[in-house]
Amino acid sequence: MAACTRPEPPPATARPAKPPLPAKPACLDAKGGCPGWEAYSYNDAIKAYNAEVAAFRPLAEAYIKALNAYVKASGDYAQCEVKALQ
Repeated sequence: MAACTRPEPPPATARPAKPPLPAKPACLDAKGGCPGWEAYSYNDAIKAYNAEVAAFRPLAEAYIKALNAYVKASGDYAQCEVKALQ
């Protein structure tokens, strides 16, 4: 009977880091709102954040796929061990 192969989890270093949300200026909640330059700066920061999130998404999906493959391989390994004992 063949030996059961232990699954290897994806390395923690492969886990992508979610980009941080830009800090919201306090003037956004103020009654008068923000001066134009500050509003434009925040809007630019949000656009940059959205681009970073778009780049993050496929990396996160690939990592999730690797985790799901590890979960499946772990179940297969456990079943192999059970069969080896029978």
